[in-house]
Amino acid sequence: MAEVTPYREDLLQALEHLDLSVLSGCRLLVTGATGLIGGCLTDLLMVQGHCEVYALGRNEERARRRFSDYWDDERFHFVKGDVTEPLAGEQHYDYIIHAASNASPNFFQQQPVEVIMANVSGVRNLMEYGLRHNMKRLLYVSTGEIYGEGTGGVFTETDSGYVDCATPRACYPSSKRAAETLCVAYAAEYGADVVIGRPCHTYGPYFTESDNRVYAQFVRNLLAGEDIVMKSAGTQFRSWLYVVDCAAALLTILLKGACGQAYNVADEASNITIRQLAELLAAAEHRQVVMDLTATPVATAPITRAVFSTEKLEALGWKPLTAIAAGLAHTLETQRRLH
Repeated sequence: MAEVTPYREDLLQALEHLDLSVLSGCRLLVTGATGLIGGCLTDLLMVQGHCEVYALGRNEERARRRFSDYWDDERFHFVKGDVTEPLAGEQHYDYIIHAASNASPNFFQQQPVEVIMANVSGVRNLMEYGLRHNMKRLLYVSTGEIYGEGTGGVFTETDSGYVDCATPRACYPSSKRAAETLCVAYAAEYGADVVIGRPCHTYGPYFTESDNRVYAQFVRNLLAGEDIVMKSAGTQFRSWLYVVDCAAALLTILLKGACGQAYNVADEASNITIRQLAELLAAAEHRQVVMDLTATPVATAPITRAVFSTEKLEALGWKPLTAIAAGLAHTLETQRRLH
């Protein structure tokens, strides 16, 4: 029996607002299944209880830990593999969700080639397999970073901003852009049914040990009994979204989105600065935010303001259920119980 954590209660609440009956009896392949978003998608589908879930990842030991509640469930199947390589076997998947991508900034510095290949080669390999095996639809999990630096306004799905392509960090937004184009190219040339989700900065429990995104570092500090030490003013303004709301949005896009279309995934009520994020987390643990502007600042994305219109997504019937203060508190409490 799975432990009743705030996160699990949030999964159950999300399912009250999702009609996943069309997935009954279907097989779904989720790549990047041990990642933050892929893991939550797997959780939602397994808790829903009416489909078979094939969770693809590179590390079986990590997958066993992450999905210990389902490992022996006959509806759960771990598929060991790497999306940069062609998929083996002849299994038919009704739906493929491509959520495999290294979104942690340390990978942008250390493994930019692998970041690119997971996005571009990943789409190619999954599309080719899906088309050979009569998949119904592929959902590509992209990113709000495809909009580039922007002009300070609200991003809509037709916007496109500047990205300095001649930098290693461009491996992430540039390959996400290319992967989106590859998706719609497969739709135009081969008739593939594909939809795209563009999540904003997403947070939640079960982040990996190598994840050095700012919220994950803050959570680690607090659970170690430490204050949050900020090495910058934290003025970057972002849209943030709780991972359960993100996964519910992506499943809504999978089932209701128009072929070839991209949808922003964000919570317009959770637009805050990184400093405000730190303060909310610290308050939940009764700790302090300490400013240390003499330290060497941590390299961050060049985007100073990234907020998104969700009008297109909300027209499909989705809305966020978890306010940011509650989502951060649920993240802390659930992550605490994992250790």
